[in-house]
Amino acid sequence: MVKLENNKKIKIGILGGTFDPAHKGHLEISKQAKKLLNLKNVIWAITKQNPFKDISKSNLKNRIQFAKKLIAKNDFIKIRFYEEKISSNRTIDLINYLKKDKKFELYFIMGADNLINFHKWHKWKSIVKKCNLLVFDRQGYKAKSLKSVTYNGVNKKYDDVSKKCDDVSEKFENVIEDKTTKLKKYVTDYVSKRVDNIRKPYAIAEEM
Repeated sequence: MVKLENNKKIKIGILGGTFDPAHKGHLEISKQAKKLLNLKNVIWAITKQNPFKDISKSNLKNRIQFAKKLIAKNDFIKIRFYEEKISSNRTIDLINYLKKDKKFELYFIMGADNLINFHKWHKWKSIVKKCNLLVFDRQGYKAKSLKSVTYNGVNKKYDDVSKKCDDVSEKFENVIEDKTTKLKKYVTDYVSKRVDNIRKPYAIAEEM
């Protein structure tokens, strides 16, 4: 008898931050990421303190409780605090921890404001190599994010090979492939009708 192996990985999104507080924007981009990439779950990885931001105003327990209340019946979202388990608040350490489970394919979700300074994150190049990036635009940040070290570093070797439009969902996708590095680049646009400060998720770098 021939044994068939199922190598299809489970797609998991990771949205990190202090969530101080969690808000409808977090919820909306989680829903759109799930829909866009067919994610099984989106993990809200709550940190005690973002090193690039001021000290959080509310304590960790209250932030976690409020986040759980906000997601309501959206049970595909999982609220997690990993820092005691991995003894770190660095994204690369979280990615390494989650990648121990080989059945997961990871998608790190962020806003365009974070992409601007992403190259300052600890071992940012390793993050890009080890997981996919999904970047949602935020009003007022797109121009700067498209000039960022990370965005241009990921994009500079690619050629546009196809584009298709979907008028129903108001999104378009350019598929760009570099056969040498075996990387795919998806550039997607999505017009959100429900949340004012969310505009067009536009960048995914995917490792083949």
